[in-house]
Amino acid sequence: MSKNIADIRKSYSKKKLSEKKIDTEPLKQFAKWWKQAVTSGIDEVNAMTLATASSDGIPSARIVLLKGVEKNGFIFFTNYNSYKGQQLAENPKACAVFFWKELERQVRITGLIEKVSQEESEAYFFSRPEGSQIGAIASPQSQVIESREWLDEHYKQVKKKAKDEKIEKPEHWGGYILKPVIIEFWQGRPSRLHDRIQYTLEENGSWKIERLAP
Repeated sequence: MSKNIADIRKSYSKKKLSEKKIDTEPLKQFAKWWKQAVTSGIDEVNAMTLATASSDGIPSARIVLLKGVEKNGFIFFTNYNSYKGQQLAENPKACAVFFWKELERQVRITGLIEKVSQEESEAYFFSRPEGSQIGAIASPQSQVIESREWLDEHYKQVKKKAKDEKIEKPEHWGGYILKPVIIEFWQGRPSRLHDRIQYTLEENGSWKIERLAP
């Protein structure tokens, strides 16, 4: 390697995050940051790292795409038979992280997972391009397959069948909603003295707001 990994660093100094200027509701605060992120031209602004764990605590993380925000949570879609789907069935808790480096910001969401309704899953499935619909049917996500050629051939078979028959959403494909119990907003600051504001859901439904040390 031409550069020492330990020497890679960046100083953050674009913004500040103050308790006096944030919203009392974390999803409203997220909406503010989301709007700024969208207008900043960030590529795939909805990409988030989703971390899950099996019932015996084995963790796994991957990038998924946020597809909706409702008043009680964050929505994404996937194959229920995938590795993450299996982990979420065993342990319906997850953590999602957005990192918008252009704004020097990070949002971390920890919460409980539930499946969205069949109607909501179908509505999104049929809003996707036909190629993506066929891909969701053709790919046994996370399973071992013999080759790329096998996948391509299977895709062609499903596509050919779709010309004669109406495409239907697979039963094993649909959405989840991540209902937050903790949301942290992180704003990069100089000298690694970053601003970290954490919202914690209390039993009465209100949100406790605290500053965390960086």
